[in-house]
This record gives sequence, structure tokens and C-alpha cells, in this order.
Amino acid sequence: MHELSVTQSILDLALKHASKANASQITDIRVVMGALSTNVDDSVQFYWDIIAKGTLAEGAKLHFRRVPAEFQCMDCSQKYHPADAELICPCCESTRVRIIAGEEFYLDSIDIEKQIEK
Repeated sequence: MHELSVTQSILDLALKHASKANASQITDIRVVMGALSTNVDDSVQFYWDIIAKGTLAEGAKLHFRRVPAEFQCMDCSQKYHPADAELICPCCESTRVRIIAGEEFYLDSIDIEKQIEK
């Protein structure tokens, strides 16, 4: 259910920036989601379709870009992309790792249409 609150945050940001740009319509929204993010694309889309109704963002298409998980071993400094949920460093087999990518979740960009001023 936390997808509702993050979707609302995306909508709020998009509307704020669209308003500043004097937009008449938001047409596309690009969202970056890390592979380790607990957010689900379909749930975000579901809530978007509901909460965007009656706003400049109604009908806007959501585009999701997934960022793969990347870890770095704290013992040998090896960077690697884990297979499934495997945390073990493939180089030295240490379990002392830190996440350096894959937890992202943010609004990357919006596309708008402007009314032509006469």
C-alpha cells in the first residue's frame, strides 16, 4: 500500500513543475526504480490512474526505468551485480558488502504541452 503515498509524491512533484512551466497538460512521466526497490510498477500505475484524474497529469503515460542492483565488497572492493538475492562477493566470498545501486526510486523527468499564447 505504500505505493499510494509514493505515487502521490510523484504526482505532486510533476504538478508543481508543470505549473511552474505553465503547462496545459503533462503527457509523459519517467520514473527510475532500482531493482531492490520495494515499489511495484503495476501498483504505481494503478494508483496513478486513480489519483491523476482531474489534474494536468490525467492520461499521462508512466515510463519506468529499472536500475540493476550493484554491490561493492567492503573487504576486496570488488563491484558486482548479484545473482538473485546472493550477497556473497564472487571474488573473495565475503558477506561484508554495501549496496551502491538498485535502491533508487525517483521522478526523472516529465514531458508537458504548453498552451499557445496569442
